[in-house]
Amino acid sequence: MAANRSAASDRRARIEEMRRAEKARDRRNRILTISVSTVVVLALVGFGGYVLKDQADKKEQKEAAAKAPIKDEKSWDAKKLGRNHVTNAVTYPMKPPVGGDHDQVWMNCDGDVYQQKVAERNAVHSLEHGAVWVTYSKKAAEADVKKLAEKVGKTPYSLMSPVDDQAGAIMLSAWGKQVTVDGASDPRVDAFFTKYVQGPQTPEPGAACTGGLGAEGQGGAGTGQ
Repeated sequence: MAANRSAASDRRARIEEMRRAEKARDRRNRILTISVSTVVVLALVGFGGYVLKDQADKKEQKEAAAKAPIKDEKSWDAKKLGRNHVTNAVTYPMKPPVGGDHDQVWMNCDGDVYQQKVAERNAVHSLEHGAVWVTYSKKAAEADVKKLAEKVGKTPYSLMSPVDDQAGAIMLSAWGKQVTVDGASDPRVDAFFTKYVQGPQTPEPGAACTGGLGAEGQGGAGTGQ
């Protein structure tokens, strides 16, 4: 009898010990789970804060760039630039033109790079929609032309084409705005894009830059020059 009671007591002791061990494991697991969850939450909060700060910093930088003057930039009174749709040839007072009466069809300007000259009347309509027009003459270095083409190709609301008889080797135009730059690495290139791609000078912000005249139709649009 005594042996049976001793065996039973041992079993109860072992069972109790197993229960205590299981409870200890449960506590450790809960603590570990809470600790990991806390670390994850803190990491997410920290990352979210970093993203928000980064976005705020970029917004501030863009706003600052939009307000900063661009060296040697030329401006025309936007209110004095005609905006009528015409079919006859237009003589613009500047080259490339930065505004004025224009064709009812715009040049596609969704990062379009044209290898041949485009009709001024159609390109001016693109500027009205908020595009930046990059132009270059034969004086421009081939490396600069290539680099600018890559930038335009990645930028909606921009287009690029040669203009042999312009004053500068590389020029950037927007509605009522224009600057001649020294090369593709000139900091004024990025500044001009930041400020004027769909910028405050745009008469028709958000208007289409696709569905207009493309490279295949340039010949027919040539009468606009």
